[in-house]
Amino acid sequence: MALVFKVRKKLVVGNWKMNGGLKRNAALLAGLAACGNREGVDVVVCPPYPYLAQAVAAVKGAGVAVGGQDLCAFKDGAYTGEVSASMLLDLGCAWVIVGHSERRSLFGEADAVVAAKVQAALDAGLSPILCVGESLAQREAGEAEAVVCSQLDHVVDVLGAERFAGVVVAYEPVWAIGTGKTASPEQAQGMHREIRMHLERRGVAAEGVKILYGGSVTAANASQLFAEPDIDGALVGGASLVADSFSSICAAAAAR
Repeated sequence: MALVFKVRKKLVVGNWKMNGGLKRNAALLAGLAACGNREGVDVVVCPPYPYLAQAVAAVKGAGVAVGGQDLCAFKDGAYTGEVSASMLLDLGCAWVIVGHSERRSLFGEADAVVAAKVQAALDAGLSPILCVGESLAQREAGEAEAVVCSQLDHVVDVLGAERFAGVVVAYEPVWAIGTGKTASPEQAQGMHREIRMHLERRGVAAEGVKILYGGSVTAANASQLFAEPDIDGALVGGASLVADSFSSICAAAAAR
């Protein structure tokens, strides 16, 4: 089935990971508030759970949305330490990151768990950002595309093709996360194109699915990455903790 070209609005998401403090956040959020309300790009910030309410209040009216970094697949109950989709919604979140490589590798989240979390997010009305990506060993073994497609398949199998169209995909080569190494624009585009084509083969209306790139995205490389036709934005880690850097990335996305 041939892909149909469709202009997709850029999306830039800042993942603070386990960083922050009330005083530090206040200064950062004041700077990030200037990133919103740009034509051509949507902006999301994802601080740790304790700071979600602070972030929601700080960016209110600034055109910046707030999201969680993870969620529990269960609605409620005896799951000590977990945070549900409804709790994120109560605090004003609209988005949630699911299946980040650090959750998969450090906390043992299997593909089935990730799929259940994506389903829980959609069921509650949150917009999930599904992270997929391969390790350096898998890439060097020629398994990168197979690994990424398998991660996608687990979610498509649970949601179905029609519902998957409401998911944002973030391709993050594990070997590029926090390392300073970035996939070349050509490497990133190649995988993004394969993701879109694979989803199309699975019956998903893939021309409308946003696919973000993550992995040491900076103000210096953002423009080149965003120039590629299948790269619809970025999931930004370290650079999202510096207001000027994150703002520059958002500006680069808006320019495309």
